[in-house]
Amino acid sequence: MAKSNAIREMSDEQLQHELREAQQSLFRLRVQAATERNDVPSNVKKLRRDIARMFTVQRERELSKV
Repeated sequence: MAKSNAIREMSDEQLQHELREAQQSLFRLRVQAATERNDVPSNVKKLRRDIARMFTVQRERELSKV
């Protein structure tokens, strides 16, 4: 994914879509890790951080609306 600035530039719909895709990818990576087929274990960590960034931006937007 990208840095926080790129995530902040996305619309709400784009952010929701990217978040859903990232969560699905994380699930697939976890399954691969459980079956010992994961080629690059560091991808799990990177994807988790990207998901956390997306949740943070969503929360910032929620708080700014109030």
